[in-house]
Order: sequence, then C-alpha cells, then structure tokens
Amino acid sequence: MMQRILVVAIGCAISAGAFAQTYPTKAIRLIVPFAPGGNVDITARAIGPGLAEALGQQIIIDNRGGAGGTIGADLVAKAAPDGYTLLMGSNSTVSVAPALYPKNPYDPVRDFVPVSLVSEVPFVLVLHPSVPAKTAKELIALAKTKPGRMTMASAGTGSSNHLVGELFQSMTGTKLTHVPYKGSGPALVDLMGGQVDMHFDQLPSAIGYIKGGKIKALAVTTQKRAAELPQVATLAESGVRGFDASGITGVLAPANTPRAIVDRLNAAVLKVLALPATKERLAGFGATAIPGAPEAFGAFIKEDFAKWSKVVKDAGIKVE
Repeated sequence: MMQRILVVAIGCAISAGAFAQTYPTKAIRLIVPFAPGGNVDITARAIGPGLAEALGQQIIIDNRGGAGGTIGADLVAKAAPDGYTLLMGSNSTVSVAPALYPKNPYDPVRDFVPVSLVSEVPFVLVLHPSVPAKTAKELIALAKTKPGRMTMASAGTGSSNHLVGELFQSMTGTKLTHVPYKGSGPALVDLMGGQVDMHFDQLPSAIGYIKGGKIKALAVTTQKRAAELPQVATLAESGVRGFDASGITGVLAPANTPRAIVDRLNAAVLKVLALPATKERLAGFGATAIPGAPEAFGAFIKEDFAKWSKVVKDAGIKVE
C-alpha cells in the first residue's frame, strides 16, 4: 500500500514538473478586479504586452469589478491552480478588503501564491486652494484649532484613501470629518468646487489637477518624494515621522500553483519591468516599478494586512 502511494506521489510530481516545463500553452487571463481606467487596470495594461511577448502567449485583461475588488479576487482564489488565471492585485484586495469585511470570501495569505510586486504609487495630500495652509505642518496646526470642522473626502468608506486619511489623523492627533464619495472622481470634483477641504488621492488621479492649479499638493505619503512632484515634501519630512503609505500592485496566482510555474511567471514579470519602455509607461502615470521575488511580495502582504487591520480597528471603521 505504501509503495503504491509513493508511486502515485512520484507520478504526480513528475506530471507537475512536465506541465510546468511546457507552460504556457494557451492564453492567460489577468483578472483586474476593478472597472477599466483606474490605477490597477492601467498597470495591468502597461505590463500585458510585455508579458505576452515574454511568455509567448496572449495575455487577456479581464475586468471583473465590484464589491471593492473582492469579486474578481475571489474568482482567482477559486480558479484552477494552473497558471492560466492570475490576479492583478493591490492593497485594496490583499490588505484592505480582508481587514475591512468580516466575511471576506478569501484569505490573502492562504488562498493566493504571490508572483511579484509590480508597481508603487504614492498618495498625495491635496487641498482646495482656499484652505489657508501652504505646508502639511500648517495644515496640522490649522486642523487642531478646529477639531472635526475640516472635511476629508474619500473614494468611499473603507477605500484605501480613506484609510490613509485615518492613519494621518491617528499619527498627527487631528480630527477630520470624513466625507465618502462613490469613487475618487466625484471626490476630486467636489474638492475642486470647494465642497470639501482635502483628500488623500493616488497620484495618477490627481496629478493633472495639481499641475493645472485646480488643487494644491501639500505632501506625498511615501518615504521618498515623487519624481513627478519633486517640489512636494513627504509627510515624514513635514514632521509626521515614520509615515509611509502607498498604493501597490502585484501579480498573484491561486494557492497550490506549482512553484515552477510561479518562477516562470516571476521571471517574465521581472523581465518586463526591466524594460525601459515599461518603466516609461509606468512613470507616465506616477508609478514606479518595484520587482521582486515571490517571497518579498508574500512578506509585504502579511505586513500590509496587519498595518491596515490595526487602522480599521483603531478608527472603528464599519462597512455594510
């Protein structure tokens, strides 16, 4: 009996190895769990052509939006672990949603295997021009003089920019009134119209309005300044020591995908991200390539999930 089990196990291992050696033999679906046009979608389309060339197969970008990205992510979590259905993941799907929804349909660590981080974009603290603060320090001082009276827009309760705003309040001892919108677009419209005071937006969405003078940028949330806004200080430089928050994207596969396939995909992603054309494409919308090994992405997910879980708990954020 033991010999039969051993033979079956060896046979399965040989079969998996042979399968991985010939992979891929057909088109690969890259699931984007959001509607077209956002940062995650733009990033997927930026790397898709290069991945297709590196892997020798078509990459189909498949937008499956809804429920804060959880519908598309869950589709990948439940897909066959054969390398033909992948997820263009982000903080929203691997960190925020699992921290926010008590009945989230997937576990970000158990149900996926990381392939590689892809890109990072900073959030930028933007204000309506009428707000009398020229620096983040001045804004913090102003907010402390009238707790709860200054308004902070977001793309919705529990959105990544909402959580960045909550982290800001926690680390600065300020109290802002949260005004949730159905997306960052409507939030920016009202910010430009003066209906709200401030917004923590991802740089790709806000940079055009910043450069057009319709809103003013006080600080970026990453440890380094953004290349597209070199004159704008980081929050850490502005006195909020240790502040570091960014929007990331990365490729994931369903759990139990053979390691040989994961390594093949990782090599392809790293090859694409090393191309000058890809770097230029990402830089065009404020993103920076951050390639790495699967283990590095896995460590990031665990750390990021713990970070935003604490923010959600401390701020008492509840979603229906």
